[in-house]
Amino acid sequence: MNFINHNWNISIEKAIEIQQYLSPQIEIGEKINLCEIKTVAGFDVSYKNNYGKAAIVVFSFPEMVLLDQIVVVSPIIFPYIPGLLSFREGPIILAAIEKLKNLPDLLIFDGQGYAHPRRFGLASHMGLYLNRPSIGCAKTRLIGNYNEPGSNVGDYSYLYDSETLEIIGAVVRTKQNVKPLFVSVGYKIDLSDAIKVIIKCIQGYRLPEPIRQADILAASG
Repeated sequence: MNFINHNWNISIEKAIEIQQYLSPQIEIGEKINLCEIKTVAGFDVSYKNNYGKAAIVVFSFPEMVLLDQIVVVSPIIFPYIPGLLSFREGPIILAAIEKLKNLPDLLIFDGQGYAHPRRFGLASHMGLYLNRPSIGCAKTRLIGNYNEPGSNVGDYSYLYDSETLEIIGAVVRTKQNVKPLFVSVGYKIDLSDAIKVIIKCIQGYRLPEPIRQADILAASG
C-alpha cells in the first residue's frame, strides 16, 4: 500500500494505521525562508446532509491581496471522528485543489497539525500529501494543556502534551480580549514561523484572513 497516495475510502482502523505510519515523516523544526512565500491559501469545509463544501481562498503574502477562490461540493465518504478529520475532509479538499491554477506556496487549514494525538492532524496530512509547507490553525483545542496568553494581538503561550510535556503548538491571541487560536506545525515549517505567518495574516479579525474568507465562502449559499 502507498501510504501517502492512499485510498480515502477506508476503515477507521486503516486510517489510524496510516496516521501512525506517516507521522514520523513530519519535521516540526524545519525552517523555511518566509521571504520566498508569495502566496498563501486558507481552507475550510462546511457540511449539509451528506455533502461537504470545500472552499479555498488564495492571497498574496504578505500583502494579503485576494488572488483566487474555489468551491467544490462532493459527497462525504468518511464519518466524523475526532482525530481523523483529514479522512473526512481530505478528498474534497484535494478535489478543490485540482481546480486551482497554481498550488499556493503555503497552506493554512482550519484544523490541527502536530497538536494531535498521533501528531498527524489535517494540516500535517495535507501538507505531506501535497509536499507544501502547511499550518494548522484551529478555533478549539483537541489535546494538550496551556496557560492563557496575554490579551494583546501577537501574545502567545505554548501548548503542551499533557503527559510528555512536549511542546505541540501555540495558543495565539489574534484579537485583543478575544479567545485565542490554536496554531501548530503542519509540514515543512517550524512553530516560530507558523506563528509569524498567522499574525501577518490577521486583518483585524480573530481568524487569519485566508481562513476567515474560506469560512465565509464555505458557509455561503
